[in-house]
Amino acid sequence: MTSYVLCDDWRLWYEQPAERWEEALPVGNGQLGAMVYGGIDKDLLQLNDDTIWSGNPGDYDRAGAYEYFPEIRRLLFEGEYHQAREIVNAQVLGDRPLGAYQPLGDLVLEFTGLEKVEDYRRELDLDTAVARVTFSAGDAHFVREVFSSAPLNVIVVRLTCSEPGRISVRARLDRAEGASTTSKGETGLLLRGQADQGKPTAGVAFAAQLLAITEGGNVTSADGVLSVETADSVTLFLASETDFRGFADPESELARRLELAAGNSFEAIREEHMADYRKFFRRVDLDLGRTELAGLPTDERIRRARDGEIDPSLTALQFQFGRYLLISSSRPGTMAANLQGLWNPDLNPPWFSGYHFDLNAQMNYWLTEVTNLSEMHEPLFDLIERMRDNARKTARDVYGARGIVMSHRTNLTFFTSPVRGLTVWPMTAGWLSQHLWEHYRFTLDRDYLAESAYPIMRETAEFFLDWLVEHPESGLLVSGPSFSPENSFLLPDGSWAELSMGPAMDQQIIAETFDSCLEAASILGIDDAFVAKVKEKRNRLASGTNIGSDGRLMEWAKEYREREPGHRHVSHLYALYPGWTITSRGTPELAEAAGKALVHRLSSGGTTQRVNISDTNSVGWSLAWTISLWARLGEARQAHDAAAALLERATFPNMMSLHPRANTPGVFQIDANLGAPAGIAEMLLQSHVGEIDLLPALPVQWATGHVRGLRARGAFEVDIEWDQGELKQATIRSRLGGPVRVRSGSRTAGFSTRAGEILVLDSNLLAE
Repeated sequence: MTSYVLCDDWRLWYEQPAERWEEALPVGNGQLGAMVYGGIDKDLLQLNDDTIWSGNPGDYDRAGAYEYFPEIRRLLFEGEYHQAREIVNAQVLGDRPLGAYQPLGDLVLEFTGLEKVEDYRRELDLDTAVARVTFSAGDAHFVREVFSSAPLNVIVVRLTCSEPGRISVRARLDRAEGASTTSKGETGLLLRGQADQGKPTAGVAFAAQLLAITEGGNVTSADGVLSVETADSVTLFLASETDFRGFADPESELARRLELAAGNSFEAIREEHMADYRKFFRRVDLDLGRTELAGLPTDERIRRARDGEIDPSLTALQFQFGRYLLISSSRPGTMAANLQGLWNPDLNPPWFSGYHFDLNAQMNYWLTEVTNLSEMHEPLFDLIERMRDNARKTARDVYGARGIVMSHRTNLTFFTSPVRGLTVWPMTAGWLSQHLWEHYRFTLDRDYLAESAYPIMRETAEFFLDWLVEHPESGLLVSGPSFSPENSFLLPDGSWAELSMGPAMDQQIIAETFDSCLEAASILGIDDAFVAKVKEKRNRLASGTNIGSDGRLMEWAKEYREREPGHRHVSHLYALYPGWTITSRGTPELAEAAGKALVHRLSSGGTTQRVNISDTNSVGWSLAWTISLWARLGEARQAHDAAAALLERATFPNMMSLHPRANTPGVFQIDANLGAPAGIAEMLLQSHVGEIDLLPALPVQWATGHVRGLRARGAFEVDIEWDQGELKQATIRSRLGGPVRVRSGSRTAGFSTRAGEILVLDSNLLAE
C-alpha cells in the first residue's frame, strides 16, 4: 500500500475545553477508547471498552412460528394487514432481549498550582491520532497528550511542563454504578465491576488498572486516589479487560500490559503508536480546495457551515475524520463498530448502542474498501461469523428453513431472533453478504472467497430459496411477511400498516444475493444442484424495481401512500446504493425513477409537514446515505448539498454526527461519520459497473484538487488530480494485473495491466 505525506493540516482544534460530551475529542485503538475533555484544573477522560455490555444470552426464537406463515401470507395477499400483524406479534416475535453497550468509567484528573492560564488550545491530530492540550500558566508552558496505543493496548496520558516540579495531579477512576476502585500498590489504581451488577441484566465483568510513572516528585496511592506532587513529568497508562475475552485472571493480564508499557520510554511508545496508526491513515490524502475559513477553530467552522458558508476543506476534514474514527473503533481482533462506534457515556444509551442491521451497522463499513481501510472490515466479518450458529437455529426453528437468517439487530449475545420492537425482517444476512462479496470485488482474494465469503453467501441464499413463495396472481416469487425499514403505508380507511408481501428492498437484496452467489460460484468453478436452484428461482423472482404511476420507484409491491413521506429510510433505493442494479447508463429509466423517489422523500412528498422529528433532512445517517445516492446518479450539485446539509444540521462541535431525538439536542450515532466519507469517495471515483469512473459527480465547489489512494474494484488503487473541474491526471496502480476500463465523462479507454503496473493517464488518452 502506498503511504502519502499528507497535504493538509488534519486537525480538529478549539480555543476552550469541552463542557459536554459532544464537544470532547475521541481516541481509540478498536478495543479501548476515551473522550478527552481537555479541562484545565479538572480534566475528564470518559472511558470505553468494546466488550462491556449488560445482558446475558437467552433463547428468543419462537419455535414453530413457521406454522403460522401460510395464514399470515394469505391475509397479506388479501389485504388483511391488521390481522396479519396480530398473528405476527402473537406467534412470531420473541421477547425483546435486554442489555446495552456501557461505559467502562471515567478517569478524573484534578490539577493544582495553575494560575493566570493563557494561550489555551485543544486539538485532535488525525495524522498522529493524538489529542493534545497546551496552555501557559505564568512562565510555564504545559502540554497534555492522550492517545490509545494499539501495539500496547493501553491508553497513554502524558503530562509535561517547561518548568521542573510544576505538575501536581490527583487521579481517580470512577463509574456511576456497578464498580469500585481501590489503590494498587504505591503508583496505581484498580477498578473492578460488572455491567448492571446485581441486576437480572448483569452482563460482562471487567477490570481496569491505572499506573503512574513520574520523573521527579512524589507519587502515592491511597483510598482509591492516586496523587502526584511536584513532578517534572507524568505518564499514566490505563489498561482494561473483560471476562468476555476469556481471561481467567484479567488482573494478571492488566499487570503484564502495564509492565510492558512502563518498560519503554514515552517517546518510543508514541513513535510506535503513530507508525502503527499511520500505516492505515496515510494511505489516502484529499484536497478539495481551501478558503480563509480553514484557519478558524473547528467549532467556528461548523457554525459558519450552518450559516451556509462554503468550506471545502471542512468537507475534506469530515472525510478524514470518518477514516480516523473507523481506524480507532474497528481493528482486526476487536468488536465491530456499534451504533456509537466505540464511544458511549451512558449506562442506558439510546437504542442500546447496539448493532442495527436495517442500515446502521452496514453504513459503518461502506467506507472500508474504497477509502483503503480493507482490514477494518474484518470485525464486521467476525460479527457475522459469531452470529452464524444462532442464525442457523433461527432459520430452522422460527422460519422452518435451511441456511441462515438474522433479524434487524443484535448485541454481545449475538441473537438472531425476530423480536418485539420492530417486526419481521429477515434480510440482514443478505445485506451483510454484500459486504463479503464487495470485499472480494475490491481485493480479488480468491482464497477468502472460497473459504470465508462464499460459504456464508451460500447459506444466506439457501434461506431465501426456502423463504420465497409464489404470488397468487403473478406466479412470481416474493418475500414475506416483511416490511420496508422502517416506513409504513396508509390504507384506504386511514389506518396504517407496515407488513406486506414483496417489498422492494427485500426483492432487491434477494436478487443481489442470488446474482452474487452465481458469480462467486462461477469464479470458484462450482456448478451443483444449489447453483441450478438459484438460477431457477432467480429467473422467477419478482422485480424489486417497479415504477409507479407518478414515475417514482415504488417502495412496496403495490402503489401505497407513505405514512411518513419524509421518512429517514430510503430502503427502496438500495439497488442504487449500496447496491448496483440501478445505474444511470445501464438502466436510465430506473435511475430517473430513483431520482424522483429521492426528491419526493427529501421534500416530504412536496409538503412542509413534519410527521416525525427523524425525517430525511434532519438525520445524520440519512443525509450521509443521500450523498452516495446522488453521486451514483451523477448529480454533483445535489450530492454536494447533502454533504453540506450534514455539516449544517447533524454535526456536533466535535464533528461527531447526530440523530435528532425529542427533548434533546440530539444523540450521537457514528453511522453518518462513517457513511459520509463513502459518499465523498463515490463523488470522486466509482467502479461498481465494471469500469473505473473518474470524477463522476464533481461539484463546482471543488473546482481544483486531488485525491490519492482510493481503491477501485478489481484490486486497483487510484490517484486523481483535477483543475477547473476537468481531469488533469489519473494514476492507476494494478495490484494483481488484469484488464481495466477507465471513464472520464464521455471518454473511455480499455487497458491490459500486469501485477504492479502503474498507468498514468490524462483526458487525451481517453477517447470520446
